[in-house]
Amino acid sequence: MISREELPGTRRWVIKIGSTLLTRDGRGVGRDLLEPWVAQMAARHGAGAEVVLVSSGAVAEGMARMGWRERPGALHELQAAAAIGQMGLVRAYEDCFRDHGRHTAQVLLTRDDLSNRVRYLNARSTLRALIRHGVVPVINENDTVANDELRFGDNDTLAALVANLIEADLLVLLTDQDGIFDQDPRNNPEARLITETWVDDPMLDQVAGGSGSGLGTGGMVTKVRAARLAARSGTPTVIAPGRGERVLARIGAGESIGTLLIPFQGPQAARKQWIAGQLQVRGRLVLDAGAVRALREQGTSLLAVGVRAVHGAFERGEVVACVDEQGREVARGLVNYDAEATRRIQGRSSHRFAEILGYVDDDELIHRDNLVLL
Repeated sequence: MISREELPGTRRWVIKIGSTLLTRDGRGVGRDLLEPWVAQMAARHGAGAEVVLVSSGAVAEGMARMGWRERPGALHELQAAAAIGQMGLVRAYEDCFRDHGRHTAQVLLTRDDLSNRVRYLNARSTLRALIRHGVVPVINENDTVANDELRFGDNDTLAALVANLIEADLLVLLTDQDGIFDQDPRNNPEARLITETWVDDPMLDQVAGGSGSGLGTGGMVTKVRAARLAARSGTPTVIAPGRGERVLARIGAGESIGTLLIPFQGPQAARKQWIAGQLQVRGRLVLDAGAVRALREQGTSLLAVGVRAVHGAFERGEVVACVDEQGREVARGLVNYDAEATRRIQGRSSHRFAEILGYVDDDELIHRDNLVLL
């Protein structure tokens, strides 16, 4: 379990910067606002650390370029603004990093890129290659082609998924707030900053508020969710005030700044990180009490005999959720049979698979190596 004192030893950071820290109240991306962040990231880079940046600001930049004063409500207009704004956002980062002798690369991702096993591995390999060559990846959602990315997606969640993807040592979510407070500081001057807590602390659900700006899509609630997603691969999260001086350097020095959210477990195997990080499962298996107990207490594989019901249309190798008979998710994993075959063998012993299906791929419905308990 990590502490503030151990943060100086972390090497690979995913840093997310929100719109309000990069734009002049929605009037486009300001290079003077980017430059201090780039200088801090370049300094970390120069000290041998690895930096992956997830940056908001494309929609705000696009709005400014088109002279739009209000954020569009229609999805296609938001996608158009993002496409226009990406040009200016990436150019600003490229110019600023070049001044510090650093190369950058634009990486646009969709949720499907991180749900499809092949594309996931391709994305991971590419990002690792960029990191290995000393390049700073600048990542954003591929809003132009994703049909629901701007309505669901937010860069806090994307940053957490990227942290899973590259096995980051630390996720830093920069915001216009000082961190998470035990009460809303805008309404209560007695509110106290939560400097450190477990990521699953139920108090976080009560105190995380909404977005304080009309520019971004997230608020503290999305940051808490993102921290919990990152924690599934053992990555801690710091929610830090972006208005402060030398914030990244102070976090890297172990200074108590912002809110540190600590995961309960250390890093898992890369495959299990990917399984745990899936936001879109392809189906659902309802397990009986014995199967749930075997998974939780004995760490076994999931056998078809313990499956009571099958929901969804999924293919072999896709991610499915495993739920108990009350509908609570207990695990998720890569299934060895498609939905039709699974329905035919549910509740049956593996020695009957050949009789029922005419073939046998695996004795287990989900092997324990491809299974993550939640």
